[in-house]
Parts: sequence; C-alpha cells; structure tokens
Amino acid sequence: MPNFITVATCSLNQWALDWEGNLSRIISSIEQAKAEGATLRVGPELEITGYACYDHFLEADTFLHSWEMLSKILCDPVSRDILLDIGMPVSHRNVSYNSRIICFNGQILLIRPKLYLAESGNYREFRFFAPWGRPGHHEEYILPRMIQNLTGQKKTTIGDAVIGCKDTVVGCETCEELFTPCAPCSPMGLDGVEIFTNSSGSHHELRKLKTRFDLINEATRKAGGIYLYSNSKGCSGDRLYYDGSAMIFMNGNLLQQGSQFSLDDVEVTTATCDLEEVRSFRRTPTWSQQAPQRQYTRIEVDFALSVQGSCLETNLLPTKPREPYFHIPEEEISQGPACYLWDYLRRSRQAGFFLPLSGGIDSASTALIVFSMCRLVAKAIENKNAQVIADLRMICKDDEWLPDSPEEICNRLFHTCYMGTEKNSSKETRQRAKDLAKRLSSYHTDVNIDSIVTAVLGVFTAVTRFTPHYTSQGGTVAEGPDLNPIGGISKLDLRLFIAWAKEKFDLPIMSEFLTALPTAELVPFSDSYSQNDEEEMGLTYKELSVLGRLRKIHKLGPFGAWEKLVYEWQDIMTPQEIYEKVKTFFHYYGINRHKMVTVTPALHLENYSPDDNRFDERPFLYPYLSWPYKKIEMALKNYNMKIAEKEY
Repeated sequence: MPNFITVATCSLNQWALDWEGNLSRIISSIEQAKAEGATLRVGPELEITGYACYDHFLEADTFLHSWEMLSKILCDPVSRDILLDIGMPVSHRNVSYNSRIICFNGQILLIRPKLYLAESGNYREFRFFAPWGRPGHHEEYILPRMIQNLTGQKKTTIGDAVIGCKDTVVGCETCEELFTPCAPCSPMGLDGVEIFTNSSGSHHELRKLKTRFDLINEATRKAGGIYLYSNSKGCSGDRLYYDGSAMIFMNGNLLQQGSQFSLDDVEVTTATCDLEEVRSFRRTPTWSQQAPQRQYTRIEVDFALSVQGSCLETNLLPTKPREPYFHIPEEEISQGPACYLWDYLRRSRQAGFFLPLSGGIDSASTALIVFSMCRLVAKAIENKNAQVIADLRMICKDDEWLPDSPEEICNRLFHTCYMGTEKNSSKETRQRAKDLAKRLSSYHTDVNIDSIVTAVLGVFTAVTRFTPHYTSQGGTVAEGPDLNPIGGISKLDLRLFIAWAKEKFDLPIMSEFLTALPTAELVPFSDSYSQNDEEEMGLTYKELSVLGRLRKIHKLGPFGAWEKLVYEWQDIMTPQEIYEKVKTFFHYYGINRHKMVTVTPALHLENYSPDDNRFDERPFLYPYLSWPYKKIEMALKNYNMKIAEKEY
C-alpha cells in the first residue's frame, strides 16, 4: 500500500543580522509549506542569522538573538503539526557550531551540528565555528532558560543523530557535507534513513549548479531515498550571490527544481513521494550486505509524516520525475548579477546606480546587467509582486509610481556619463556610449574632464618635481594609471554575454562594441597610434583566461603552467613562445597584485577571477625573476639541444 508524503524545501532571501525580516520569511515559508500539505519543511543554512554574518558569529549577541527568534517560531501556531529543520548557530561547552534545529510542536528534538566545514575559496567557517567531526556521536545539551520556560524542556540532544518518526527516518546534511568524499547521506541511508535534508548557503558561480545536481543525483541513484536540497538566495550582505535552486530528488530522479534567479523573497518547492518506492529501490543483495555495518541513534517523535492509502483514498498524486534546467553562462551573467544588484540597491536604500560609460566592452557589459535588473523588476511588477513594487517605490520615493517598461525603470534608477578627454577619447567611443544610453533609456550626460586631469597632474608634478609620461611618449609602465579590474567575469564570457544580449534584449547597437578595438583609451591617440589592450599586455584575452585558470583553479606556478601549456598549445606556439606568454602573465600578476588588497569589492562569479585577498590569499610582493623561470629556461635549453641533434 502506498505511503504518500509531501515534503517542502525552501529558498529564502535572508539578510545577515536582519532578525525580524529573516524571521518573517521563515514563518512565511512554513505557512506556504503547510498550505501545500507538507509535513516536513527544511530551510537554508544559518537562515535565522543570514549566512554572511562572518565575524558577527564571534559575538554573544548573535547567539542570543538566534534563540530569541527561534522561540518566536516555536510558539507560533503555524509551526504546529509539521516537522521543521531550521538553521542557526549554537554554542555548546563554549564552542560554536553551525547547526540545524529539528523541532516539532514547540519542542526541540535535536541540535545537529555541521560535521565538516567549508574552508576554501570564499568560505572561512573555521574562523567562526568548530566542526562536530564525530560521526554518530551525540550528547546532552542544556537549553537556554528562555527556551526552558517556553517548552518545558531542560535539555535536548546535540550531535549526529537522526529523527525516527512513526513511519520513516529523517537525517540531516549541511551544505559542505554533500561535497565531501564520504557524504553523511551514505552511512545514514545504510542505517535506514529514508529522507535526507541538506541546508546550504551555496553561492553562485558560472556553470556551478550542474555540480550540485550531479552530486545529489548520484547519491540518491546509488542509495535511494528522498533528498531535499535547500539554499539561500540573494545578497546576504557580502559580495556573493546565493542562487537558490531548491531541489527534491527520489531514487536518482529529479522531482522538483526551484528557480535559480528570482526576485521572490520566499520560494517553497514541494513534492509528493511514496515511501514504498524508496523501500522497493533498496531491496537488493548489495544493500542487505552493507546495511548492518552502520548505526545511528534515533530521536523518536510521535508523528507520522505520511498518509497511507491509494491515490483515490488520499486524494494525493505522486510527483513525476522531470528533466533539470540549467541556464547557459550568458543567462547566468545576465540574471545572477542583476538579482544581486537589486538586493544591494533596495537594502542599501540608495537612489540608483551611476556608471561612467566609456564606450568599451567593460562598461557596456555593466550597463547591460543593470538593464537586465530593470527587466527582472518589470517582470515582477507584471506578476504583481507586492514586495518588489514596495521596494521600487521606496527607492524612488514615489508611493504611487508603477512603471510600464524596463526602460522607464532604467531612466529612474540608472545614471550614465561619458567622461572624456580631448587627447585620449575618440569620437567613436563617445558616440557608442551615447547610443547605448539612449537605447537603454538611462539618464545620460557627456562631460570632458581635461581640467580635472590637468589639476591632478599639476599637483603631482609640483609635489614630486616629476612629470609622468605615457609609454607612447617615452614613459615606462611604472607611469601608467592604476585601475581596478571589472570583477569576477572573464573577457571571453563578457563577449559571449554581449552577443547573447544583443539578440535577447533586441540591442543591435551591441554589434559595434563587439567589433570595436579593445582599448582603455588611457593614452593620447593619433593618426599613427591607437591603444590596443591585447597588444600592450602581450596576451590575448583568451590566453589571459587560460593562464588565470591555471594559476587559481589548477594551482600552478610559472613552471607548472608552462609544462601544461607546452602540451596543450603545441599546435599553435613553440615552447619558447609559450615561455614568453607565461613570463608576461606572472610578471604583470606580480606587479599588480598589491591592487587586489584594496580593490573595490566585486561580485564573485568565477573561481579564477583576480579577486581581493579575502578570496585569493597570496602575497602582494613578489621576486622579479626567481627559480621557476630559470628552471623553464634550462628545460628550453635542453629541448633546443635535442632538436638541434635531430636536425644534425
């Protein structure tokens, strides 16, 4: 006989330290889950505090307010008759843990600390928390007095245990644990756990969603079970965009998938599953051989998550498997940063965005992302999203305004300006900037800043008694300007995005940006000289991207990068030419590294990006020529000798 269970997982747009706002969104998600008939609801990692509290997790106030918000959830009538999996920090024996709080009918059943922490790239969880790190271990936890007075409980269980309901068993994973070599869901499944929850604070990177999907799909395809993946969404207060994408799997099949990019603050994804299908899936000789090897303590709860009976008896239909949807990178660039900008704008309560529009590919891409934000806002208004409408009216300080188009929104929120100089700026870039601003309907101005440049140069010369010159005028690279990078997107991906937006947004003007000479216009132009970025660097943008990935993602130094490229580029360059490219790349990386220490925070979108030292922890003072280059030169010498011997 079928055992139908309806489960719910959430994507919530939580904001670090927004206590009451976060609470409101959690309560709303529980209401929506119950309205869909769910008996189990799981939310994102650290949803009560918001994931991006960082050093605020070192403060006692953060733990106090977390318990205060949890107490409000426990006593709210909406929390009755549904098993809740809620995320918040917990201090135990003076040690802080990133934890899940499993509750039912006003009682705390289990505090499940995160076993393994995220400590790479953007994550520094060891700075704030300790890993539980003891699979299967649990002990008593003395609850705060405010909770004792509310629930009548003096203590509960903390540790790696599972929840035994009247009809099934539920176990928890938290974010990083899914990515570990031996994910907890495997041993839990062998011990009879049939439903797994995973609460995440996973940030958006181009092409990353497929990785999450594959990990969950493979876990349930091998061991069966129902898997609920929950994730944060939006800007929690830092330079990451958390991209939602809540998912529900069963036995290696995707049942439901939430949106990756959305302006909705609360999104609840539900599915109805048959527990008997999980049990049937596991009836194999291999399963029977391995299952007795593991054992978890079960925290019993007098509650059945499922209802028995046929579809006719229960009026429930099981959710059918569906195909996953993955955005192409161009769509991810368009929508991810756009959602981030909207969150940043409404939460910082600024009046809009200002962009110096140069007529080049970098500023054009930024302008398109702002326009994409306006398109998303317009779509949300069309769908009568009350929160978006209220936020837009708050930003524009107009309680009655309801725009009809993205262009109308863009005109109110987006200010662009062409800042040119008589010597450096061309008519072509000035006109491209003007034409693009007109098409997007941004509020545009055009000014020359020669007087400002002259004033700064005059002060510098008066103080140092030195007049800097551009390389084209006999100067050196040490006298060039000091520029920050655009952020976390490679030039190649930017060009793909512009080509995509040209068609998707109906912007024929973008063809001119794609065919234009890549130039920063930082030096005076003439009939005999025009600045070409790739020629000045000695590297094409494609080569720059390849070397950047070898440095950051593949963790290779100059010698390792050269060795790999000698093989990969053997059909297009000689080993000597590759050496020159590698030396150029690492030379300029070294002399520009100091800028990354103070660079304006950029939205993180790719691992290889030249981000600041919180993400890319390398020194900013490098030796000019060191052993790796000598080692390459020795290898080249031996290589050339062998070539000469063969020819002889």
